[in-house]
Amino acid sequence: MYLGHCLSLLPQNKIMAPKTRVRFAPSPTGPLHIGGVRTALFNYLFTKKNGGDFILRIEDTDQNRYVDGAEQYIIDSLNWCGIPFDEGPGKEGKFGPYRQSERKSLYRQYAERLIEKGKAYYAFDTPEKLDYHRKDHESKGKTFIYNWHNRLKLDNSLSLMPEEVQKRINSGEEYVIRFLTPPDVKLHLKDSIRGEIEIDTNTLDDKVLFKSDGMPTYHLANIVDDHLMEITHVIRGEEWLPSLALHQQLYDAFEWQAPQFAHLPLIMKPVGKGKLSKRDGEKMGFPVFPLSWQESEGYKEAGYFPEAVINFLALLGWNPGTEQELFSLEELVQSFSLERVNKSGARFDPDKTKWYNQHYLQETDNGDLARPFIEGIEDEKLNGKSKEYVEKVVSLIKERATFVSDFWNLSDYFFQTPEGYNEKAVKKQWKDDTPKILSDLLSLYQNTDDFSSEAIESTTKDWIASQELSFGKVMPPLRLVIVGDMKGPHLFDIISMIGKEESIKRIKKALDTL
Repeated sequence: MYLGHCLSLLPQNKIMAPKTRVRFAPSPTGPLHIGGVRTALFNYLFTKKNGGDFILRIEDTDQNRYVDGAEQYIIDSLNWCGIPFDEGPGKEGKFGPYRQSERKSLYRQYAERLIEKGKAYYAFDTPEKLDYHRKDHESKGKTFIYNWHNRLKLDNSLSLMPEEVQKRINSGEEYVIRFLTPPDVKLHLKDSIRGEIEIDTNTLDDKVLFKSDGMPTYHLANIVDDHLMEITHVIRGEEWLPSLALHQQLYDAFEWQAPQFAHLPLIMKPVGKGKLSKRDGEKMGFPVFPLSWQESEGYKEAGYFPEAVINFLALLGWNPGTEQELFSLEELVQSFSLERVNKSGARFDPDKTKWYNQHYLQETDNGDLARPFIEGIEDEKLNGKSKEYVEKVVSLIKERATFVSDFWNLSDYFFQTPEGYNEKAVKKQWKDDTPKILSDLLSLYQNTDDFSSEAIESTTKDWIASQELSFGKVMPPLRLVIVGDMKGPHLFDIISMIGKEESIKRIKKALDTL
């Protein structure tokens, strides 16, 4: 009894759950599509919520499709979006290197291990021979699949004697290593988003895992790397769902613990069927890349805030279970869960993306907005106005803007005397008695010293009342001559900003020209 009591006081061994580790593993074959950014984002949100690591791995096994500059583009895009990786190229950890081309020496041993275990085999079929079989099957109304049905009739180590196989390998003949898919097996797979999935192995082909040039295919490399990098969750696009059966079988063949899989829904076209493409953006005038790539404008260059991009991407295929639409990155981390990711595709809405950007623009400090506004306008247009003046202008017009690039068209009259007047507005607002009214108002302004917004508004309204005029007789034509159009914020804020001298100048000009 005493011994039992003592043992009960000893610390109990606890089985610690492995640290959450996810990876985003794009191929450097071109720019990062906005769908790829969303995949990276969901990985980031999931792992940060669970106190884990976000890994960037560059899957460049397909050297024929490698595009110079694509890897740096991917890194720059993630950084601009505010979802930096914890490990990856340039942030080497103990699991590196993080480019598959630099891990080339690893993969052969694992491919050969599968052969030793009877889970894979050598195949010597030439592309020409395989093409012949495909065409032969097509001519008979069939589909050629390299699997249990015909593998013994083809040129591989299953149909050849071991001596012949070794002889051909030693002679330098090209080969591939294929996975040996067992027939008549019902695979029971689990996806964190889609639930239970059953696959009949008779429908699967024997995928190529490794080539004699020393390069693995995606299927082998990603399984080996995920295992060695201790990836706990694989969160990737729906297009990889058909590969889930093979990948689970590979884990089982190696006798490794498989990560939890989650396949994200597609981002769909704004109109019609199918997934969002570069062509959709070109046709409808919105970006599909985070940063510009060659002739394609990116979200950054189009004037979007990274926070806006992250916000609208998060709600493409995921919902928080509330009516909330505006989230900071920290709020997204706290709210995110795979359980609330939709199975069906999410339709992309270009107008909604602009709505998000407009919100973040309103929330941005006027000084921070004035800086890019000034930088994007020629000095002569600003007419020597101070940064403080520009900030005040921004404060008055930004609620009407979606992008900083909208600012000039919304505010040019703050900096320059209008060169002309909106013709439709002139026809509507310039009546027979307008010149007399504005001439009298001009005299009033010439004898007024206080041109603060409140004072000039009070002076003008008192004068209108004293003359027994309607506001419609005075205010619209006054806006027209001050602004050149029927637009802008509070008129007396404008008059106060441009000042007495400029206001009088504009009234005189209109009286002389209209």
